[in-house]
Amino acid sequence: MELLTKLEELVLIAVLKLKDNAYGISIYEFVVNITGKEVSVSSVYFPLERLVRKGYLQCLQGKPTPKRGGMSKRYYRLTRAGFKALEENRSLNQTAWKGVAAILKNTPEP
Repeated sequence: MELLTKLEELVLIAVLKLKDNAYGISIYEFVVNITGKEVSVSSVYFPLERLVRKGYLQCLQGKPTPKRGGMSKRYYRLTRAGFKALEENRSLNQTAWKGVAAILKNTPEP
């Protein structure tokens, strides 16, 4: 199993949830909304490209539009390997967090 960074995990979740509307800016907005932190747009594009190279995402070209100056959007879709990586990451997080709530509940604040 290859570990995902937190940002890679969020990007994969965004693509999964956004379905047919998963393109750079919508993914960026998802990450900003979920984290509550302003990040640079490029900080989302780097993991997108890395996830495509790893085979976790497929990149599809949309049709050029006049609104975008004749440029097309690049849409993303999870691959079978992407689904598997996301599920493995979720399972790992659940295992790691098991019992933490009880420990925190019984730990006095500093």
